[in-house]
Amino acid sequence: MSEPLVVSRETTIGTSAEALWAWHASPGAFERLRPPWERVAIVARSAPGLVEGLRVTLRVRRGPISVQWTARHDGVRPGEGFVDVQEHGPFTSWRHEHRFVAGVGNTQLEDTIAVRPPFGALGMLVAGPLLRRMLTRMLRYRHDITRHDLEQQMTTPLAPMRIAITGASGMVGSALVPFLTAQGHTAVPVSRRPAPGGIQWDPASGTLDAAAFEGLDAVIHLAGENIAGERWTDSRKAALRESRVGPTALLARTLASLQRPPKVLISASAVGIYGDQGDAALSESARPADDFLGRLGAAWEAAAEPARQAGIRVVHPRFGIILTPEGGALAKMLPTARAGISGPLGSGDQWMSWIALDDVLGALHHLLAHSEVSGPVNTVTPSPVRNRDFATTLGAVLGRPAVLPVPAFALKLLFGEMAEATLLASTRVVPTVLESSGYQFRYPTLEAALRHLLGR
Repeated sequence: MSEPLVVSRETTIGTSAEALWAWHASPGAFERLRPPWERVAIVARSAPGLVEGLRVTLRVRRGPISVQWTARHDGVRPGEGFVDVQEHGPFTSWRHEHRFVAGVGNTQLEDTIAVRPPFGALGMLVAGPLLRRMLTRMLRYRHDITRHDLEQQMTTPLAPMRIAITGASGMVGSALVPFLTAQGHTAVPVSRRPAPGGIQWDPASGTLDAAAFEGLDAVIHLAGENIAGERWTDSRKAALRESRVGPTALLARTLASLQRPPKVLISASAVGIYGDQGDAALSESARPADDFLGRLGAAWEAAAEPARQAGIRVVHPRFGIILTPEGGALAKMLPTARAGISGPLGSGDQWMSWIALDDVLGALHHLLAHSEVSGPVNTVTPSPVRNRDFATTLGAVLGRPAVLPVPAFALKLLFGEMAEATLLASTRVVPTVLESSGYQFRYPTLEAALRHLLGR
């Protein structure tokens, strides 16, 4: 049999081997380590936890093709490492060794993958170079995530908490749940459908199980309809308001009525509250705009007042454009950007205040830990960019041109008021509170963020 293809990566992480092991053994680690460009889901596990002989069956999608892959965990040594071995799957053989080598004040994370593609020497000749690139970018992503998560755990220690999360199945919530569980917390989803260990609510009818919130440590409220999901009609505007203001007020009143309320309510908001402000640098003290998004944002934040009046610390992360290839603005841009037919929107002069999804998670963890922070918090990087520069940077990361502008009149024709308020508005926001409270951004520059998110 021919020699396998071997790909390795080593990273020094400022934590103990025991903490690195505990992070890998946590329920959220698999989701944290899955690159966002890969379509992989767990189908079955033979046992909870990271134990000898554990079998995990995955479904891997590549375009229209879907395959099942079963791996067995061997050589499980708590605090030292473990090995994944393919039992059934797409390769002739697969062995992934994870080693945690303790040092002085740090631990060396070592990953080595030895794989044989199908069809022997011919398969290696044809698929080997592509497979090497895929595994190299996967390990780079995994090591970046592991290092950042563990270093945040060390620099921002937070005792284990029980945290209720509304919108847990949304773009941010579905990433936040595994992040928090990998950090040692318990995430309690709040949803309209019954879920094991979750809390059921129906904001439309004003139904919420107050008793289920007794004794929780924190609530993170993310639920709300997508602002840019479709053209704004009067009925759409009403739906956007109803999905934000009513549920927030219901939640805040419920928390205020509790005997043992959570210490903090983190209730989402957005930088759209500032409106089109040209080149002005906008801190949290800037006034809301007198337009639809400004009035909506002000009402959304004000709806949490009952919780604030009851002595609960209330924080409003004002999210900028959240970047992830799995949803939101970036996911919509990628098809045309990859085809080389993208470019600036309108003049391209408008400022875009953005943040990588991993920094959203890090910022939320930071806000849980910093009890001195309350009120609005601009949740954006310190490096906003003009729209034309965003398009150019995305094109450069993808290796594609980005020179075809989309005229402003075409956007207004297609999307009406929504285009003017979201796509063409210039909002240059600065994260004054996050920076002054000590948050360290993982990806403060756009190119670094896009290369991480896209594995380039």
